[in-house]
Amino acid sequence: MKVLVTGSAGFIGGYLVEELLGRGHEVVGLDNFSKYGPVSHSYDDHPNYRFTEGDARDTELVTKLLEGCDHFVAGAAMIGGISYFHAYAYDLLATNERIMAASCDAAIKAHQAGTLKKMTYVSSSMVFESTDRWPSREGDQHEVPPPMSSYGFQKLAVEYYARAAWDQYRLPYTIVRPFNCVGIGEGRALGSTEVMSGNVKLAMSHVVPDLVQKVLKGQDPLHILGAGDQVRHYTYGGDLARGIATAIEHEAALNEDFNLSTAESTTVLQLAEVIWRKIKGPDTPFRYVSDEPFAHDVAMRVPDVAKSREVLGFSADTGLDTMLDEVIPWIRQAVEDGRL
Repeated sequence: MKVLVTGSAGFIGGYLVEELLGRGHEVVGLDNFSKYGPVSHSYDDHPNYRFTEGDARDTELVTKLLEGCDHFVAGAAMIGGISYFHAYAYDLLATNERIMAASCDAAIKAHQAGTLKKMTYVSSSMVFESTDRWPSREGDQHEVPPPMSSYGFQKLAVEYYARAAWDQYRLPYTIVRPFNCVGIGEGRALGSTEVMSGNVKLAMSHVVPDLVQKVLKGQDPLHILGAGDQVRHYTYGGDLARGIATAIEHEAALNEDFNLSTAESTTVLQLAEVIWRKIKGPDTPFRYVSDEPFAHDVAMRVPDVAKSREVLGFSADTGLDTMLDEVIPWIRQAVEDGRL
């Protein structure tokens, strides 16, 4: 297939492009480098990859890039860690709505022209932000209160775009919900808001790189948000890419939605101690203090992964130790280079 991936230079996008190329697909990438600035990837010169620097809110540009494409992965978004939800509450909503509307407008035209077969929408575990039931199953997002954060609310809106474009224009879709992606490729976000955690400035990205950089920079005791009893499912970026690519290709994914995640639960405090031990060794006592948590720091984010396993044959099996063995050296180099 020929696949357009918006947000192709992003965190998950980078893993996805590599996975799609490895499966023999032709990939067209679009990104405006708004989060980290220009980044490079090992596949940049791949003969089946063509990249355009541009804005996914530009309907005319997206329409042009969709020419000849069989599939469209709508992955572009203004996105960040929990601190983004507060620093950019309006921008997350407004920017991502404009991206989504432009993407759907272009996709509908391409489908009506007879070329585009399906659109895959990258949603988020944050659609379950206000849930009162765990594990969170596909469909629960329609039965529990809506997300409190503007980011979570907009990601729920993404799923409504998918179904509305099908209802009115018969644009086929698949919705995927990644849970807590862990991997390499993240840097310090370009946002103007500075967020401190103890004596270390957060990268405004995600909990794993922020905890790693704090330990590497010698923070002792380690500062964590809240009591550390927040439950997460840390999922390897390569596994998520494999899940998304499988959902793209699988006939049974048509007009369906899937949680893509590891089945393993880990608390933030457990994660922090594993990172501490990997960097400092077994002899340095693990010390931490609790900082005031952000308002939208969800206590439990636990997915039901049965549907993706049974329908797609997908499971995210990379363990936390393996992920950290890849991420920690990458973060260490970024700290040494002054990028974090």
